[in-house]
Amino acid sequence: MNYGLSSVKFSSHKTLVILLVAFLFATISTQAQDVAEGEKLFKQNCTSCHQVKKQVVGPALKGVETRWADQGLLIKFIQNSQSVIKSGDAYSNELYKKYNQTIMPNHAFLTDANVQSILAYIKVEAEKKEEVAKGTEGEEGSAQKEDEGISDLAIWGLVGAVLLLFFIIGIMNRVIGTLERVIKQKNGEEITEEDELKTEAFGGLKKLAKNRTVVVGSIIAFIITMSVVGYRDLMSIGLEEGYQPKQPIAFSHQLHAGTYQINCQYCHSGAFKSKNASIPSANVCMNCHKYVQLTEKYDGAISPEISKIYTALDYNPETQQYGTNQKPIEWVRVHNLQDFVYFPHSQHVKVAGIACQKCHGPVETMKEIVQYAPLTMAWCINCHRETEMTHAKDNAYYDRLIKAHEMLKKGEKMTVAAVGGLECAKCHY
Repeated sequence: MNYGLSSVKFSSHKTLVILLVAFLFATISTQAQDVAEGEKLFKQNCTSCHQVKKQVVGPALKGVETRWADQGLLIKFIQNSQSVIKSGDAYSNELYKKYNQTIMPNHAFLTDANVQSILAYIKVEAEKKEEVAKGTEGEEGSAQKEDEGISDLAIWGLVGAVLLLFFIIGIMNRVIGTLERVIKQKNGEEITEEDELKTEAFGGLKKLAKNRTVVVGSIIAFIITMSVVGYRDLMSIGLEEGYQPKQPIAFSHQLHAGTYQINCQYCHSGAFKSKNASIPSANVCMNCHKYVQLTEKYDGAISPEISKIYTALDYNPETQQYGTNQKPIEWVRVHNLQDFVYFPHSQHVKVAGIACQKCHGPVETMKEIVQYAPLTMAWCINCHRETEMTHAKDNAYYDRLIKAHEMLKKGEKMTVAAVGGLECAKCHY
């Protein structure tokens, strides 16, 4: 009976240990997941005004969970700061006055669990030791290494190695031929012309040069090869697929459009309303980078790439004042169409609803922008053949086309004006 009782106790202890280990593992996994989610939410919603260890628009968030006596009130403040301030809470009103009555944006879309994840991430990030990465590449791509591919030196080195190999083979053939000739002479055998060629370094090549079939075949192969290469090069004149120029500022689309998910048209606003997508002015950059400076990786100094924006605008980040010595940022255009090509961005983006990636490729993955598509006439025509055109609701252009077709079916008189022939852009573009 005692053995049975001991067995039960042992089993109970074993089960308890397993449950504790499982609980501990689940807790660690949940915390890791919360921190990862918190990092993502923090970067999407908080970085424009806050940093963990440095004050920008709002206070540094290190230790924020200890500065609020009521954690529930902190969560409510993050979700809707104005409601907490209006409730008369002393600490929230003190913050409001301290930061010049700057209204914190409403984050009501964040659940309590979302906010707790953000706070978990802030706590973990605040506890990290300062890691200064002087001279290293910043997250924004401040010193991106150029992927230069195979260099000219490597190509010529390979050619040189092949020529050296042929030279060594020629010398070896000559040594072998000489030895064979010596053996024949010793044995009293007759020395033929072929034996004489073998004693020369490139005797084998001379022998092939006397073969008419080999010579004619080589000439034909050379002509065909050069014709193919020449045709390919001629057809690629003016094509810039893969073009990736060095820009004055290492702007990372991967960081802005990918990690932070900034809409393309926030910077390229012209794509929605005009022919050109337009290059954003430095003032658009300053909407964020007046506050976002990325100093933690540069020993408290402002990111070198963001400093270039400040230099162009003659902006002093300490006084937040603009000077008079302002210069434009000389961006290098990547996508160029011929002057005779009329490509309206608005018609493709707004009317057709085509995503930017259709022509520009996965820009959200590009550290440096590169011409993704060939942008040839054949490429555009193929897209027009494959893209399905749908009749957008309340679209006057398509409504008019349908009306014109109905008139044709009924045999009614129809003029060019009925299908948009009076629009100025038909001729004047």
